[in-house]
Amino acid sequence: MDFKDYYAILGVSPQADNKEIKKTYQALAKKYHPDKNPGDKAAEEKFKEINEAYHAIADPGNRQKYDDLRANYEQWQKRGGGGSFDWSSWQQAPGSGTGGYTRTMTPEEFNEMFGGDGGFSFGGGGFSDFFSTIFGMGQGFGADQGGFYSGVGRQARTGRDLEGELTITLEEAYHGTKKLIDVGNKRIEANIPNGIKDKNKIRLSGQGQPGSGGGKPGDLFLTVNVNPHRHITRDGDDLKTNVEIDFYTAVLGGEARVQTLAGEILIKIPPKTQAGKSFRLKGKGMPVMNQTGRFGDFYANITIVLPETISEKEIETFRELKKHRKM
Repeated sequence: MDFKDYYAILGVSPQADNKEIKKTYQALAKKYHPDKNPGDKAAEEKFKEINEAYHAIADPGNRQKYDDLRANYEQWQKRGGGGSFDWSSWQQAPGSGTGGYTRTMTPEEFNEMFGGDGGFSFGGGGFSDFFSTIFGMGQGFGADQGGFYSGVGRQARTGRDLEGELTITLEEAYHGTKKLIDVGNKRIEANIPNGIKDKNKIRLSGQGQPGSGGGKPGDLFLTVNVNPHRHITRDGDDLKTNVEIDFYTAVLGGEARVQTLAGEILIKIPPKTQAGKSFRLKGKGMPVMNQTGRFGDFYANITIVLPETISEKEIETFRELKKHRKM
């Protein structure tokens, strides 16, 4: 089954409003109507094609479904179009129609719409396999179709759930954040709770595919990717970082600055602190998701670094100290 670009068929932009779509359709229908092109099979096929395109995108429900399909089809093409495109997610259930009803026209309405004098006959023909697969077995422009509306019952169906992903920083995971994302042809705001972990999923209720036959829309499930931090690592709700102190502070004691996600903290270093010693900062880790006021811990792991410059006098002092250590 081949994909049909209904916007290209009508020659309108995907952003065109209904007024522009209707005006363009009217002009094309006048141009290609079989009664104005007797015996011209190409004009007849063009007339059927523009009729089908109009039915697909003039109705808001149909247009939303078609736009979602079109966006997914274009993404599939950009990825190389390998294999066959999966139409099943947009396939209309057998026996269902294009909506609560399928709109048709009488010859009188057609002439009134296009300003005719009653001279147009009203042939038409059915819709393509593509249209029927996506929207159900629609009705064409036929005088034998039983009046202005052809009632087609349809069972209410919940819209399809959608999946996506977004990426945030560890700082955003700590504080919580809001992200604007594009879903089909709409932009929505996703609230990311503080404390969320890498690969956690959040559900945005009612932001999936629209339902059909009065059914409720599906949901959108977002996988949240949390980028690694340059200096801080995460272990569940706890955080860890390395804190550098110089040799003198390690021996004599002093203070060191620790940069947490909540801000800078000054910690006391006792004398004779060994490299690898870990200081626990209680409650300074990640917030526990969905548990207000609860936090993990923050661990500052000590590393000892030599001063960037050491004088000859200092080196001599170290030599003397080394001699005394051996005595």
